[in-house]
Amino acid sequence: MKKITSILLLACSCQFLISCAPNQESEDTKNNYMKASDTHSFAKPEEAVVSHLSWDANVNFELNKILATATLTIKTSSEAKQLVLDTKDLKINSVMNGNNEVLNFVVGKAQPHLGAPLTIDITPKTKNIVITYETSEEAEALQWLEPSQTTDKSYPFLFTQSQAILARSWIPIQDSPGIRFTYDAQVKVPSELLALMSASNPTEKNESGIYNFEMKQAIPAYLMALAVGDIQFSSLGERSGVYAEPSVLEKSAAEFEDLEKMISAAEELYGPYRWDRYDIIVLPSSFPFGGMENPRLTFATPTILAGDKSLTSLVAHELAHSWSGNLVTNANWNDFWLNEGFTVYFEYRIMEAVYGRGYSEMLALLSLQDLKTEIADMKAAGNFKDTSLKLDLTGRNPDDGMTSIAYDKGYFFLRLMEETVGREKWDAFLKNYFTSNSFKTMTTEQFIENLQTNLFDAYQLEIAPTFYEAWIYTPGLPDNCPVPVSDKFENVDQAAVTWAANQSKEELQAAYGSDDWTTHEWLRFVKGLPDSLSTEQMTNLDQAFGFTTTGNSEIFDLWGVHVIANQYEPAYEQLESFLVNTGRRKFLMPLYKAFVKTPEGTEMAKEIYTKARPNYHFVASSSIDELLGL
Repeated sequence: MKKITSILLLACSCQFLISCAPNQESEDTKNNYMKASDTHSFAKPEEAVVSHLSWDANVNFELNKILATATLTIKTSSEAKQLVLDTKDLKINSVMNGNNEVLNFVVGKAQPHLGAPLTIDITPKTKNIVITYETSEEAEALQWLEPSQTTDKSYPFLFTQSQAILARSWIPIQDSPGIRFTYDAQVKVPSELLALMSASNPTEKNESGIYNFEMKQAIPAYLMALAVGDIQFSSLGERSGVYAEPSVLEKSAAEFEDLEKMISAAEELYGPYRWDRYDIIVLPSSFPFGGMENPRLTFATPTILAGDKSLTSLVAHELAHSWSGNLVTNANWNDFWLNEGFTVYFEYRIMEAVYGRGYSEMLALLSLQDLKTEIADMKAAGNFKDTSLKLDLTGRNPDDGMTSIAYDKGYFFLRLMEETVGREKWDAFLKNYFTSNSFKTMTTEQFIENLQTNLFDAYQLEIAPTFYEAWIYTPGLPDNCPVPVSDKFENVDQAAVTWAANQSKEELQAAYGSDDWTTHEWLRFVKGLPDSLSTEQMTNLDQAFGFTTTGNSEIFDLWGVHVIANQYEPAYEQLESFLVNTGRRKFLMPLYKAFVKTPEGTEMAKEIYTKARPNYHFVASSSIDELLGL
């Protein structure tokens, strides 16, 4: 504990509270915005901080630009001289105060990953800043899709992806997770399209194409979101529904029909849902993530529409973010595990409550398998230090920290807490954690202090002096990592051995019941196949189980790695189609990484990528550009 105590003291000395002018209302400053040295933002909130955004925007599909006015309500210190905002490739046309007086401003030199600071001269009495601007055609958060790139191929589509630090490419804002603000917006779009945001939303189009939004709960900039397209709505319950293009709306509603059960299960665990509604939008296939937890409107990939609800743990994950991440937020991107580790833990608890312990244990075992693979791969690549939960991303893209370490190692650390103190005590701690820290930020060091005080000390429980150091600050996976138990996977593992011995589909059906396997069992089976397989073995597998023609993206992605490694040509056409028509980075990176292991594969990857890249969001294409040396 001595070493950890010194870490806590050092961390506390690096944090600072905003200094507020005496005439400001205490209600305005009750959150005491914490900023733990965010190296990914130019903002100086101790001098002036944004508390509200009013956004008036025109979405122009002819120019592929947003033309907008951002009116910022700010709180200032008694000696404030400047407001510093984050921008990236924005054209700033004018800056005024609330009295329509022109203010001096300068856009600083652009820096890698960060964009450029927008510094505006103010006084302690300045309350509002009005910025007229437009986005660039290359704005990294914005994905402009031609009709041919959408699912229904009838109208253009726009969606945003602001996490981690891309909000600054479409709004001049203090783009740090440690700074929260409320917002309202008026957005004009072509009359045949519907606009939605991470806020209160319409459920149908209007003739004017003008839509108004309000987000009453304060959020960080990375949760700003906008989607515009030929979108329809289907209700799933009193406070939930799904948006999608017309051709996939019915399928989406069927896939997510258990959403209200998930919301109720989450509330039973850790307290009331604080965001009024929980809706989902299924985006076109170029969306780079499985899901994005934008408040009130989760953005989701169509790759989870498996037809059997087998991939809806992703929905549970994004729903869980309504507590971990959206409600209690990592103070900066070095603390990303606080968002994602908690969310994976919460996700599995929701899935357990809705579908049973056996189901959630399969998810956990797959996570452990993926985690061990990720740690080995990162060690081989010279990135072993990034297998610590607490990261140092100074001078780097915060996306570098978005690995399974934050998600899965974070989960197993929290699961170890549960197994150490018992579920009853752990759940009480978590419920209090979310309640007492609602709409606040959290650093790793603050969490350690909270955990020690409110769990271990409260129950007079002893832990090893090196406990936190081993799990949070040390690379790799500690020996006391929990191991999930699943009888179903033992069955699958034996089946994989049997298949390797005699390749009999009939025996697998008779002895192991493979006809009734879930997606997770098939994922375990494909992962358990040898890395090296002959063309005959690949053919037998494919003929027996139809991996090349499966409509399940999770299974095909794993199969695709075998296709590339073993040069299984019968699947090449489907593999190329998958890469061209799928934008989810989780699926793309393993396949492109498999390609670049050989010179021939690298050339094949580049040929496919030439066709596929226009369909990818910047979040995905930037990673693949680097991988392919482009």
